[in-house]
Amino acid sequence: MSSEQHEHKPADAGANANSDGASDHEDLYDRYAQRASELFHAGQDKSREAMEKALDAARQQLSAASEFSAEQGENFKQYMRRDLAQTERDMRALSQESKEHLHPARLGAGAVSSLARMLDTAGSAMQSWSRQAEDTLHFGTGDITTAGTLTCVACGQTLQLKRTSRVPPCPSCRGTQFRKGY
Repeated sequence: MSSEQHEHKPADAGANANSDGASDHEDLYDRYAQRASELFHAGQDKSREAMEKALDAARQQLSAASEFSAEQGENFKQYMRRDLAQTERDMRALSQESKEHLHPARLGAGAVSSLARMLDTAGSAMQSWSRQAEDTLHFGTGDITTAGTLTCVACGQTLQLKRTSRVPPCPSCRGTQFRKGY
């Protein structure tokens, strides 16, 4: 490879794409957002002012480390404010929607209806699993199975297999279908 392919791009070359298709600018913003989040969560105060302080501290730290320019840092801070404001609006809308949908008057009937649907679905699934499990316990003469007890479906005679074996016919009635117990 040529030396140009290994060349380090300066931090302010934000429009350049890296090997996975994301731009350097986007990677820098992600680092800024991660650092701001770490600083905010490290503190005891969870107020809006604490978030502003975390945004400023992250911008200053990464700018001082030459991760990006002061101008980019300020842009990132504005982007983060925008994103947080949108998240706040979304959370308020969700909260209002939840209050409406989770109103106690609606919950009684809704909860019983939801519970009935859930139990019906769970019951159907369990019946299906039970049938599948039961099917795996049936063996015929000539099948190979591990050690265990085989019970003849026709007469109820039991066979004790001490090791993995081929299933023989029933010694009592010559039946060929068995249910296995372990």
